[in-house]
Amino acid sequence: MSVRAWTYASVSDKIADIVLTRPSHWVWIGGFLLTFAGTGLFFSAIVYLFITGVGIWGVNIPVAWGFAITNFVWWIGIGHAGTFISAFLLLLRQRWRTSINRFAEAMTLFAAGIAGIFPILHLGRPWFFYWIVPYPNAMELWPQWRSALVWDLFAISTYLVVSLLFWYTGLIPDLATLRDRAATRAKRVVYGLFALGWRGEARHWARHEFLYLLLAGLATPLVISVHSVVSLDFAVNIVPGYHSTVFPPYFVAGALFSGFAMVLTLAIPMRYFFRLEDFITLRHLENAAKILLATGWIVAYGYLIETFTAYYSGDQYEIAMIEDRMFGFYAPLYWSLLSCNVLAPQVLWWRRARRSAWGLFALSIVVNLGMWTERMVIVIQSMHRDFLPSAWGLFIPTVWDWIFLGGSLAFFAFLFLLFLRFLPAISISEMRKLVHEEKSR
Repeated sequence: MSVRAWTYASVSDKIADIVLTRPSHWVWIGGFLLTFAGTGLFFSAIVYLFITGVGIWGVNIPVAWGFAITNFVWWIGIGHAGTFISAFLLLLRQRWRTSINRFAEAMTLFAAGIAGIFPILHLGRPWFFYWIVPYPNAMELWPQWRSALVWDLFAISTYLVVSLLFWYTGLIPDLATLRDRAATRAKRVVYGLFALGWRGEARHWARHEFLYLLLAGLATPLVISVHSVVSLDFAVNIVPGYHSTVFPPYFVAGALFSGFAMVLTLAIPMRYFFRLEDFITLRHLENAAKILLATGWIVAYGYLIETFTAYYSGDQYEIAMIEDRMFGFYAPLYWSLLSCNVLAPQVLWWRRARRSAWGLFALSIVVNLGMWTERMVIVIQSMHRDFLPSAWGLFIPTVWDWIFLGGSLAFFAFLFLLFLRFLPAISISEMRKLVHEEKSR
């Protein structure tokens, strides 16, 4: 169905009915039960970690950063695509964002929230995490401002607050629609409370548009700054493999690369099971695939320039790190990430590949796997051979490392399934606006 054939009522019916009237699909129920079990395992592992300590992980000297920091960088990267789609593309007046911005914003919140868990768990004494917060205290003790932990605290908290406000602001008109259409009093009361008395008056819309654009303007530089701060956690170190000026743009491009891959991973099954092909069209998937291809080339350039800089510098430690990355113990991971992140996305040069929904889904899984592997290579491989051979060692993940990785994935999927059940996955108000613009032409 073309946009011109839609009406306000048909848009509202199709999106709101997923939440209000349509029964739960058996796939949703099965996924919910599976991810609920995985979430329970994740939080049980966290409790066991609090009791026992980080010794249950495979971290040790010289590899003091393991899966926890790998997962942190990967999850915070995934959270960037939602803000990019919603804020940056909104400011550029890209109308194709309308069908995917709402669930991409939700993805941002869930991914960034999960990312924030891992640095806390990595502290060793996570119950003292508030020590890195600059709060007034009787002993006048302040955080070490040169610590990457403090940078991450401010970066993640700022990103989460602005992203939450931006997501909720866009959601308010839709909550009012759900309130007015709900069949039970309990739903009307709950949705009405969160709709903040929205009545669709002209002054409401004027204030809403002003605030929405203001938050978009605040959120757009956060896409650049937050992952740049995360990259500086590594770049300020003198460890070969970390100490690189290319890291900030390299990490931002990688974040968008993995983030858009996750958007495709979520959009394609949701489009199929909720029959949203009229809203999330092949054009939307193709545009996301084009951005995936573009950011993939920037990531590939980062790989190339990192290798070139090491050899061009003549630094024997940097050269040894690159050669160990290519031919050492972790070489299979390095060549795997090149295959997933550089070779596999080249199929997107063909229009047929960009418009194949399930082909894009398979590619998005490959890219997400490759980007997690890249984070692992950066975090772990760079540390396992220090300047002195006597300090060399290997990181071997334990079963607990895999439980935390799998549990975080289950927790993310659990939150996303709840979101699909209780809130509109596509913006009703923005789709109505799109219909009005099309009919006015």
